[in-house]
Amino acid sequence: MENSYPHLFSPIKIGNKVAKNRIFMPPLSTNLGDHGYVTDELVEHYKARAKGGVGLFVTEVVTVEPTYVYLPGDMSIYDDSFIEGWKKLVDGVHEYGALILPQLFHPAYMAFPIPGTPRLIAPSFVGPYYAKEAPRPVTKEELKVIIHQFGQAALRVKKAGGDGVEIHAAHAHGLLGGFLSPLYNKRTDEYGGDIHGRLRLTLEVIEEVRKVCGEDFIIDVRISGDEYTDGGLNMNDMIYVSKELEKAGVDMLHVSGGTTIARGSSIPAPGTKMGSHSALSEEIKKYVHIPVATVGRIVEPWLAEELIANGKADVCMIGRANLCDPEFANKAREGREDEIRPCIGCLRCLNGIMFGNRVSCTINPSFELENEDTLPEAPVKKKVLVIGGGVAGMEAAYVAHKKGHHVVLCEKEDELGGLTRLAAVPIGKQDLTKVIQFMQRRLERYGVEVRLNCLVTSEMLANEFKDYEVIASTGAKPVVINAFTSFKQTMTADDILAGRAFPGRNIVILGGGSVGCETADYLAPIVNDRFPRNRVITVLEMMDEVMMKESGPGRSLLVQRMMAKGINMLCKAKVDRVEEDKIYYTQNNEQHVIEDADTLVFATGYRSDPAMEEMLKEAGNPYHLIGDAKQARSIKDAIFEGYDVAKQI
Repeated sequence: MENSYPHLFSPIKIGNKVAKNRIFMPPLSTNLGDHGYVTDELVEHYKARAKGGVGLFVTEVVTVEPTYVYLPGDMSIYDDSFIEGWKKLVDGVHEYGALILPQLFHPAYMAFPIPGTPRLIAPSFVGPYYAKEAPRPVTKEELKVIIHQFGQAALRVKKAGGDGVEIHAAHAHGLLGGFLSPLYNKRTDEYGGDIHGRLRLTLEVIEEVRKVCGEDFIIDVRISGDEYTDGGLNMNDMIYVSKELEKAGVDMLHVSGGTTIARGSSIPAPGTKMGSHSALSEEIKKYVHIPVATVGRIVEPWLAEELIANGKADVCMIGRANLCDPEFANKAREGREDEIRPCIGCLRCLNGIMFGNRVSCTINPSFELENEDTLPEAPVKKKVLVIGGGVAGMEAAYVAHKKGHHVVLCEKEDELGGLTRLAAVPIGKQDLTKVIQFMQRRLERYGVEVRLNCLVTSEMLANEFKDYEVIASTGAKPVVINAFTSFKQTMTADDILAGRAFPGRNIVILGGGSVGCETADYLAPIVNDRFPRNRVITVLEMMDEVMMKESGPGRSLLVQRMMAKGINMLCKAKVDRVEEDKIYYTQNNEQHVIEDADTLVFATGYRSDPAMEEMLKEAGNPYHLIGDAKQARSIKDAIFEGYDVAKQI
């Protein structure tokens, strides 16, 4: 088959080595290390993606000294005891023709404050807003030691057979990124002041690495092409920095953007445009002659091809898409794009990483070493009925089929997707439609019997399906507080997102969780220009803040949009009672009343419907409840439960 992506799958020379294609994988923390050491599980994680066609890996951060820990499960290489594990990892990816560059990093003021950690160090006394105390400025004597530590760490990589290293100097993140950024570097010695002084430490690290590792060793530097922040680095700064890095003998530039402190700038959130930093790489590429890589929400092979073909970059760093589907590169090269498991950009892969949680994927429940393609056939073949064609039901139907069972999926609506169809409606959530499409195509490709407009009844269970084991994935219904339905116009968030109801212009949304906030964002004018016919939207939330169960850039950007649109977010607010045209609530022990609202929207959670389980009990079929039918939770919980239950049948 003719390759549809000739630029993406052409080789490229990096330093004195050649990568087989231009799909590189950037650093993504996994927390699969063990006190800094490479584990067998970590090796298999990278090997799976090397087998899947990745041309070059930049690993997650690798610390160069023992004092400061970045993440509980990250890797280190500060002494020779780490070399053996690294050799296993290097050999594992080399087996499939991929190159590998550990990302050398000193966390400094971004270190994880585990008990016993001394006061954190930084370029100056400036630390992130969430720090408990200001860091201390690192001394010049300490910098000499750290430069030597970078060099020795790189040398150990070379001894392990690694192809080179990436030096992390981006995102105002860690020691080198902090020294480069005027946001954190307030020094008045030769390592501070103007761009020359702030760049000095990074150049000295590069010089040391080259001295001890020689010319036949890749040095890649990750930079922010722009910090997108007032007072931070800008494009002009970084064009100059890029030219200086090339002069210093750097073999490749990995151009990202933003800072880790301005949430949502460096790690693109759901709904962020794809190729979010490509304008930066395109500009920098004009001024250097070494390969330039771009990164940022590149999840489609056609986009990666366009970025390279149009001169915006020489290489595409594709992270979360390769995390979601280890076979991303092979599927693209072989023309099987429709089979690529879609990354939705939700960033749940990194949720909890700072607290030691392992990397995971919302869409890929077979993320671990085992996967759906290696599932053994069931020793006893069964007949399996899946009731409900949401994402949990579709996952269960596919896995049960892969196990060799005869599967019938019944969905009462005229299309598959369940509540995920509604979840895809708000701003920034459109990628959820790709999940539905992917799962539907997969069922069709494998010939799973799907019946739409099919409501399963007790009669059907007693007759046609009497010998079937049942997996019920019938979703959940939104909670409606009956005492508040006396208001003149009420509806649920689901009613609005499904187009079953249309609200007025002065809307009160009861509940400031994800659904309430996303619905408010969806209903509000895209621009708050105080036009007389704008909607006025108020969110009432009992908790201390909206979206208390969420974190990360997705939450941050959503709340920022709500604030920009003028949406009223009233927290610690409890609705006491409702009249036909009044809503009474208490906030800070004071009672308030809203008298001009025309619509009350319920976004107060979901509740499973017990009717399905009662019917199954009565029918006597062996059954399993999954997803929201068991308990209303996230899309990740639904998919994982569908996978796990079907795997056990």
